[in-house]
Amino acid sequence: MVTGGALTPDGAQWVAARPGFLFPVRAVSQVFRAKYLDALRRAFETRTLTFAGGTSDLAAPAAFARFVADLRRAPWVVYAKPPFGGPAQVLAYLGRYTHRVALSNARLVDLRDGVVRFRWKDYADRDRVKVMAFSVDECLRRFLLHVVPRGFMRIRHFGLLANRQRRGLLHRCRTVLAAPVPDAPVATARESGVPCPVCRRGVMHRTALVAPVPLAAPTGADTS
Repeated sequence: MVTGGALTPDGAQWVAARPGFLFPVRAVSQVFRAKYLDALRRAFETRTLTFAGGTSDLAAPAAFARFVADLRRAPWVVYAKPPFGGPAQVLAYLGRYTHRVALSNARLVDLRDGVVRFRWKDYADRDRVKVMAFSVDECLRRFLLHVVPRGFMRIRHFGLLANRQRRGLLHRCRTVLAAPVPDAPVATARESGVPCPVCRRGVMHRTALVAPVPLAAPTGADTS
């Protein structure tokens, strides 16, 4: 997320960005390409890259150097256009990628004779839903490729939204812009501290009370 402006160094004024400006797309594509390929090279030199399947040939230094050289010559594209549905649609779209698992339970078909079968959508074949099968080991290997390394952050915040100074800076921004303070968020289950009566480890919070309703006696039943 990029703010549409910034505070002056003394924090006394808000400097708004020019209308329609976010960042120079072509410059961003070149900087991103350079930083990505530099990190890829350093990972190769420190032997933290794993080559498997069709990429096994790239383990050779000469082949890897040619591969990186080809990537450096190719123009990289950074997609940056105004969203059609507004900021809310962008957040919903990003949330589906940043807060979901690689393979949901709903897509699993079955597990038989050491083979996992699951559904997937082939976008190249008119969005047809197909079934793919892998051995258990291969399925686990591919699933674990989506697990981020230890210490890796999926979402980072900088500037006004940096965790260390966000509270104070946002308060200053609202003061300068005369913006109202948003309503406090509803306490989550973890914040409420009510223990789960089933597992005894998780926490819950009460959202509503449902009054008991007397059960009607079934027809023909003996109520004496």
